[in-house]
Amino acid sequence: MKLLRRTLIATAATLFAVGSAHAAATVGQTAPDFTLKDATGKTVRLSDFKGKHVVLEWTNPGCPFVRKHYDSGNMPATQKDAASKNVVWLAVNSTEKASSDYLEPAKLTAWLTERKAAPTAVLMDEEGTVGKSYGARTTPHLYIVNPQGQLIYAGGIDSIPSARPADIEKATNYVKVGLSEALAGKPISAATTQPYGCSIKYKSPA
Repeated sequence: MKLLRRTLIATAATLFAVGSAHAAATVGQTAPDFTLKDATGKTVRLSDFKGKHVVLEWTNPGCPFVRKHYDSGNMPATQKDAASKNVVWLAVNSTEKASSDYLEPAKLTAWLTERKAAPTAVLMDEEGTVGKSYGARTTPHLYIVNPQGQLIYAGGIDSIPSARPADIEKATNYVKVGLSEALAGKPISAATTQPYGCSIKYKSPA
């Protein structure tokens, strides 16, 4: 527990340091289009889903904050709630191959399947190009894109930045609330929030 506590404290301390490392896509502007391979090798483009709301979720199973939301069932439940409303959910892994946290596509898929996750697709971004284009800096880091291709939400999964599963039911799920508002034709009341989690293990520049 002491090691985990030190890890979480160190991770939290890096969040603000990495915050300015990448220019972030801006809420209210066009979401950067991208093309990535999914975990099965199929090519997926963000623009393929124009006309639908799309959630982008940066993930890394090696992160205790990600495990909090998956092992508790919170992230899978949020994904399934989105799917029931015809929302596309793309889980993106920008962990570089050299990182000890990296899982090859089949193992990543197996980890998600074990936790009954329900993303529309799992996308591999080992070069970190897409993550950096969005300014994604933590796992998890969530974005919502509207049917017109505009970025309408960027931030955390919820309002309590901890790795404690017990905090989930007390927190406001920003993604669930934001989707409900957007689908009702309303502006998202909290369109930009503070993401929290582990820093993304991006590939270092050559």
